[in-house]
Amino acid sequence: MVQLEQYKSLLQAYESPLAEMRDSLDPAGKKAKLEELNKQTEAPGFWEDSEKSGKLMRKIKSLQNAIETADELTTSFEDLNLLIELATEEADESLIPEIKEEASRFEKRFEEVRTATLLAGEYDSLDAIMTIHAGAGGTESCDWAEMLYRMYSRFAEKKGFGMTVLDFQDGDVTGIKDITIEVSGENAYGYLKSEKGVHRLVRISPFNSAGKRQTSFTSVDVVPDIEETTDIEIADDELKIDTYRASGAGGQHVNKTSSAIRITHLPTGIVVQCQNERSQHFNREKAMQMLKGRLKLLKEQEQAEKLSDIRGEVGDIGFGNQIRSYVMQPYTLVKDHRTGAEMGNVNAVLDGDLDLFINEYLKGVKKK
Repeated sequence: MVQLEQYKSLLQAYESPLAEMRDSLDPAGKKAKLEELNKQTEAPGFWEDSEKSGKLMRKIKSLQNAIETADELTTSFEDLNLLIELATEEADESLIPEIKEEASRFEKRFEEVRTATLLAGEYDSLDAIMTIHAGAGGTESCDWAEMLYRMYSRFAEKKGFGMTVLDFQDGDVTGIKDITIEVSGENAYGYLKSEKGVHRLVRISPFNSAGKRQTSFTSVDVVPDIEETTDIEIADDELKIDTYRASGAGGQHVNKTSSAIRITHLPTGIVVQCQNERSQHFNREKAMQMLKGRLKLLKEQEQAEKLSDIRGEVGDIGFGNQIRSYVMQPYTLVKDHRTGAEMGNVNAVLDGDLDLFINEYLKGVKKK
């Protein structure tokens, strides 16, 4: 019955953290807020304003999820406790496999929720705009950029996030030079803000006939997709707008029309591009939204020291500036240089298993 005693100790260790988490989730307060918002949906003409109603319904959904999560964790804890008590009273070791499975499920869910409670930044709940830039190194760096795109695609899939490619440029031989992605889902920016910076890959290059080890660098930029930018005014003479043909697959239409849009904000030098939509009008609209979002961040950074929470620093794409290293030869290790977090299974990380690195980053941000 030694195993049962171990699981009893495990539950005792989680009892206080679980109580603290319930307090932070504040299910009672959220239920009161939810009732208030639900009343607003009953107001005459509420559904006539689709933008306003849509935002309110997202808030309602978020509150419902938080309440359900708090109840789910409490129920899981209580059920596991009852199962252990039953096995102890009956001296029934046949229940141990079920207890082990339930304990593992509870621990995993608890850690997921604990990470979510760290996402309390002003923009954490928003969608994210992520841009991946290949660094110097030609084909090797472009291939590394494509590997990172695949990694984030797998991560988004596991989290249930949607992904839309807004702009991209293929590598000259293979891979990707630049790609801009919209990642949509609850707390998408909160999770992905940790990925901003330079990522370093060390491996035996498949493009090197001598089979030598090679180091490649790619940078990742992440900003929240801020829709409410009414306080940002841009004069027409501050913009340089270029149209060009969308690249890549997309049928005959994108090959014949200059539907892609590139907007340069002359005072700041900020450049945004969009070629996702076949309509030039929609591409321009999305590019302007991206530009206003970036300008809003820039304005706030000038007004207050929010740099680390909103964007962070971006240095040159090379040695000394990397936030994380992915080593495939002569040993296998992924190490985050900001937190010290390490994982030996490089393939798992490149397949989207980023939770360890994101969790450690968020814990560090909260301590500051």
